[in-house]
Amino acid sequence: MKLLLTNDDGIDAPGLEVLVRVARSLNHDLVVVAPATHQSWSSHTITATRGVRVERRGDNHFAVHGTPADCVRMGLLRLAPDAKWVLSGINYGANLGADVYYSGTVAAVREAVLHGWPGVALSHYRRKGMEIDDWARVTPWAASVLSDLFARSTQPGLFYSVNLPHLEPKQNKEPQVVFCPLDPNPLPLEYRHEKEEDEFYYEGNYTTRRRKAGADIDVCLRGDIAVTELRLF
Repeated sequence: MKLLLTNDDGIDAPGLEVLVRVARSLNHDLVVVAPATHQSWSSHTITATRGVRVERRGDNHFAVHGTPADCVRMGLLRLAPDAKWVLSGINYGANLGADVYYSGTVAAVREAVLHGWPGVALSHYRRKGMEIDDWARVTPWAASVLSDLFARSTQPGLFYSVNLPHLEPKQNKEPQVVFCPLDPNPLPLEYRHEKEEDEFYYEGNYTTRRRKAGADIDVCLRGDIAVTELRLF
């Protein structure tokens, strides 16, 4: 089975390298079509008023000078029209609750689903003040989840958002896969005002956001793998 891989952190992001390894470990062919530069929080923006440049970066690797949604459009139209699934990620940071409306990672998959391809967005929660220093740890988690999702029947308009937890380095917990709903609570609104620049900088504290018990935020922040079904219609 051929997979189209993309992200919003850029073609050189370590999370994308992990996703490539995961896809290969499952014995699937793949084509990488990812943004040439960092595109986080770009949501579902598309490039419609200028040209989109595509740069070959190696065998089946292409960098698109555009957004994640642009990448999927170019991938499915030109570079990998025979792909069966679209995978996006693994994002550096979670995409939980309201994040799915702002996320370029999720928007890439949403664009695929609009055109009839099934897809999965994968993200890795990052605890505040802690870097993700062991990407290899999540490789078997992502492989296991994807194996399960690939085996399920596809439905028009249905796609998945997977959020992997960020465990302490010495924490031996094996996270459970939990299918759970999207948390309906909004992100906290907090801005820091820099008087000298007369600008405001978003500083909402991710960990203090309200949580609905059993929804994706609660599941992922307690250390389990949150899998959420999303639908376009």
